Amino acid sequence: MKNILVPVDFSKGSMHALEYAINTVNKIGGDLRILHVRKSKSYDQPFILKGSEKSYSKTVDDFCNEILGYYGERYKGKGIFDYVITSGKIYKNVIDEAEKLDAGLIVMGTHGVSGFEELWVGSNSYRVVSKAYCPVLTIRHGFKKKNIKKIILPIDVYKNTRQKVPAVAELAKKFKAEVHVLDVRTSDKKDIIYRLQKYGDQVVEYIDKQGIKTIRKAKKGSNIVDAIIAYGFHINADLIAISKLDRGTPGNQSISSAAQQMVNHSPIPVLSINPS
Repeated sequence: MKNILVPVDFSKGSMHALEYAINTVNKIGGDLRILHVRKSKSYDQPFILKGSEKSYSKTVDDFCNEILGYYGERYKGKGIFDYVITSGKIYKNVIDEAEKLDAGLIVMGTHGVSGFEELWVGSNSYRVVSKAYCPVLTIRHGFKKKNIKKIILPIDVYKNTRQKVPAVAELAKKFKAEVHVLDVRTSDKKDIIYRLQKYGDQVVEYIDKQGIKTIRKAKKGSNIVDAIIAYGFHINADLIAISKLDRGTPGNQSISSAAQQMVNHSPIPVLSINPS
């Protein structure tokens, strides 16, 4: 999970995601690339900035260069910190650029506020999460913490719930974070409880072998997403790691309804992992 891609529309949300990504890449090492997607190759509407005496404009390229200059000293990833400007469909360009970069992680804001074109960061987060081959971390502007000390790893009844564990363990090692293995259910059926306990035991055993502190909990609620978020508030969690596929194969690229709710509504950053 080394190289990181950060799509930006120069909104507060996307710039907050960039700051979060810088802190993350400083821990794990690797390249950090900023991506802005234009509507078309010939379209580069400038920002109009009002000064005390006159108004003046800056292009997207100007802003990208300023970002590199402003954040350059903060970047300690020991790789390349650069930017790319492309044109076309936003979510598709994000995924294509992630593949070119060999990105291990995409970091996106969940709400965009742009003064010069449609608000694309928030509206495209769901599509990127659905289609990206690599993990996608979505974060709201209001979440101020940038370090990762407590990660929630929810366990459900599907076998692919365990396929996100290696990526979570890798991240926890880099940040020296503790992992909360959380069995979540809406039913008291014995077979469901048994499967959750079995899967949870396997996950804890794997993470313990990596030398990572684990905490085991179980929660029942009428809504799985609400139960996870409530537990996150209770422990002051820094990250929730989910599998984005409900059933089937990774080729389906179909995000589950629970994953969609988590990405859209969680005030805690969400790491969405495609089981493969």
